Amino acid sequence: MAFKNLLVHLDPSKASVKRADAAIAFAAEYGAHLAALAAVPIPVMPSYVEAQIPASVLEQAQAILRDELAAVGEAFTERAQAAGIGFEIRQEITREPLADLISRHARYADLAILGQADENDPQTGDPEFAGDVILGSGRPVLMVPYIGALRRPGRRIMVAWDASREAARAVSDALPLLQAADLVQVLIVNPRRGERAHGEEPGADIATHLARHGVKVEVKVFDQRDLSVSDVILARIADEGIDLLVLGAYGHARLREMMLGGVTRDLLRTMTVPLFMAH
Repeated sequence: MAFKNLLVHLDPSKASVKRADAAIAFAAEYGAHLAALAAVPIPVMPSYVEAQIPASVLEQAQAILRDELAAVGEAFTERAQAAGIGFEIRQEITREPLADLISRHARYADLAILGQADENDPQTGDPEFAGDVILGSGRPVLMVPYIGALRRPGRRIMVAWDASREAARAVSDALPLLQAADLVQVLIVNPRRGERAHGEEPGADIATHLARHGVKVEVKVFDQRDLSVSDVILARIADEGIDLLVLGAYGHARLREMMLGGVTRDLLRTMTVPLFMAH
C-alpha cells in the first residue's frame, strides 16, 4: 500500500507546529495529499455546572477556541504551500470524544499522524487518546514526539519484533517505509524459541520475508531480563541512531495494559523518535 492520503491532527498546543512540519515532510516525500484536522473538544463539565454559566460566557469560550483553530490552520497553510504539497484543512470543535472524531476521519486515510501528549502542556491531550485512535480507527498511526522529529523519519528504522499478530500487521502497513529506508533493524528482546514463538533462530523468518521485499535488513537479539522491554528499545534507538520505530500496538487486552503497563503504554509516554504503530 502506498501512502497517498494522510491525516494529521493539529491543536493549539506548542507541539502542533512541529507535528505539522513532520507531516508535511512526510507528505512531500511520498507525494501524498495531506488533510489537516484542526480539532479540539469542548471542555466537559457537569450539566448542573453548565446550567449556571451564562450562555454568553459559553459562546465566548467557543469563539476563543475557533480563533485558536483558525490560527493553527493559517500556520499550517503557510507551511504546506511553501512545501508545494496537496492539502486541505478541516476544523471542528467537538462534543464527542476527540479520539472518536479523529478515528472517523482516519478511516478515509492511509495513515493518521498524531502527537505525543506532553504533561507540561494540557493542550496536547490525554496520553490515552492515541491508543484509543489506534484501536478505533482501523488504520496505522504515526506518533510524533512533542519535541518534534530531528529529521524526516524513516532513514534508519527499527522494528520491535515479538512475532505477534500486531507486530505482523505493523510490518505489513509500514512496508513502503521499510523498503525506502537505508537500514531496517529487527530488534528482538528476550525471545521465546520454538514453533509457537520466534522459531529456533529468532528473527530469521521475518528477516527473510523483508529481504524478499527488497528491504535492507539486519537482526539484533538481546536477552536483558534486568531491564524492561521498553527500556531496552529506547537504549538501542539511541545507540544505533534510529529515527523511526515500528511496533505492533497493544499485544495484550487493553484493560491488562492499563493495569500492568505494557510496551505500547510505556513508549507512548517516553518516546524519543516517531513511532509507527498498528493493531
